[in-house]
Parts: sequence; C-alpha cells; structure tokens
Amino acid sequence: MSALIAGFLTGLSLIVAIGAQNAFVLRSGLSRHYVATVVGICVAADVLLIGLGIGGVGVIVTGAPRVLSLLRWGGVLYLSYVAFGAFRNVFRRESLTPVNAVPPTKKMVVLTTLALTFLNPHVYIDTVVLLGSIGNQYGPDRWIFATGAAVSSLVWFVTLGFGAAKASPLMGRSLTWRILDGAVGAVMVLVALKLAVLRVS
Repeated sequence: MSALIAGFLTGLSLIVAIGAQNAFVLRSGLSRHYVATVVGICVAADVLLIGLGIGGVGVIVTGAPRVLSLLRWGGVLYLSYVAFGAFRNVFRRESLTPVNAVPPTKKMVVLTTLALTFLNPHVYIDTVVLLGSIGNQYGPDRWIFATGAAVSSLVWFVTLGFGAAKASPLMGRSLTWRILDGAVGAVMVLVALKLAVLRVS
C-alpha cells in the first residue's frame, strides 16, 4: 500500500505542473472536441512510459543525451507552431466561440495530442527517468508503485478534460476564448523557451 500511495503522489506531483499538454487537454475539454480521445491518449502514453521506466529503460535514456536533444529541438519547433496558432486565434473573433469555431478533425486532434506528448523531453524525464528511478527503489513492489503513478495520470487527465467540459456552457463569450488562447500561447512559448535552454547531459 505504501508503494501504491508513493507512486500516486509522486506521479501527481510531476504531472500537475502547467505545460503544453495540460493546456491542450484543458482547451479540448472546454471546447468539447474529442475529449475522451485526448484524455485516453494522454493516459495511455503515461502508462506506457511509466512501464518503460520501471522496466529499466530510464537508465538507457539517461545515457543517450542525443536522443533527448533531438526530442528537445523537435519539441521547440512544434510548440512554437502551436503557440503561433493560439496567438492567431486571439485576433480571429469568429473562431473563438464553441458555436462559431470550426471543429478540428479527429485526426488533427490525435496528431496534436501525440506531438505534445512525445515531442516533449520533460515527459521522458518525468515518467521514464524520474518515476523509473524512484520506482525501481521499491524492488519487488516497483510495479505497485507504477500502478499508483498510472492511476494518478488517469485521475488527473479525466478531471482536467471532463471537468473543463462541464464548464463549457460558461465559455460562450469570445473575450473568454481570447484570454484562454492567449494563455495557451504563452504557456507554449514558455515551455518552448525552457526546452531551448535545457541542458541535456
């Protein structure tokens, strides 16, 4: 039980931080565009990466800085592109309300979610390296630790995505969406800048 709780609390402490992925999940929930798909991909990705970390891949990734460097610059480019789109929406009044917005295709949503998840080296550092390293300290209980971390991911993304969807009736004003898109764009820029100066050793 202690390993389960430790995994849950450790995973939650890492995943709750504001970032590009969480911002996208929040916006998807507010607009009610394929929320279950977005949440499902995020949870499945975390479960996969946590499992790889507990399985020992974290040690390999730590010793392959070129892989993290490649992911870093790919993430910087993609986050910059997403930030540009968010800032552009701030000045497009007709596309800022759920009624008038052109809904994205499911393919677009899936690709964006995958990119924001797997092009971010912090995802690998948090799940594969950190959770993998901590979890492996529990010896035979490491998979119980991994289960706790996976449950924290499920709880967080379900709460963020579907909790935001409940608030969507309040999001009918274009000013609200201008502010939201501006905030999302700012988060993307900050994360991109952080990745750009990240030292991969």
